[in-house]
Amino acid sequence: MAEARIDAETRTEFGKGAARRTRRAGKIPAVLYGHGTDPQHLSLPELEFKRVVREQGRNAVLTLNIGGTPQLALTKTVVQHPIRPYIEHVDLLVIRRGEKVEVEVQVIISGQAAPGTLITQELNTLLVEADVSSIPETIEVSVEGLPIGTQILAGSLTMPANTELKTDPEALVVNVNAAPTEEDMEAEVDIEGAGVVEDAPETEADEDTTAEAGSEESSDDEKSES
Repeated sequence: MAEARIDAETRTEFGKGAARRTRRAGKIPAVLYGHGTDPQHLSLPELEFKRVVREQGRNAVLTLNIGGTPQLALTKTVVQHPIRPYIEHVDLLVIRRGEKVEVEVQVIISGQAAPGTLITQELNTLLVEADVSSIPETIEVSVEGLPIGTQILAGSLTMPANTELKTDPEALVVNVNAAPTEEDMEAEVDIEGAGVVEDAPETEADEDTTAEAGSEESSDDEKSES
């Protein structure tokens, strides 16, 4: 994974109001911490950082230029606004060349599934330990022609160079099931509809009974009023 160079500025204002002003200026509030250093509150150029994440993924390695001093950092957490298209906050981890870090790496399914099969992806990411200079962007899992009943466990996957699996090796990543047939789907619809009781149409006898009941209630009311 290539390193991206970004100019970062030190923030002196904190709180929600200050964060909003930072974002209005086209920058992202960030915190840099790790290796026993005091946390540094920074702001990152929004467009540059988004480009890096788009190209390298959420585990992007950055060389931050902080007031003329370079600092190697790993993108640890990116907090996206739940509705609006902007990043609210970023956490960065201080790293050093030659060390290893634990990161979540996205699992990508590749290959053409065999006819009549249904592929279920049980895990979207895997926890791995990798050298900071060679963090994999994705881990690929091929389902090319796999027969029904195949289960791919985390431990059976080939890890990229300088990468060690930290997720439970017995964790199920991909499951190959039989695709439901048209008869199965129709049977499921029938089961879902079973047990539903529809209101019976009201008959003349029901109407007469209701009218009689109303008359009796009126008589009782008149008696009580008198």
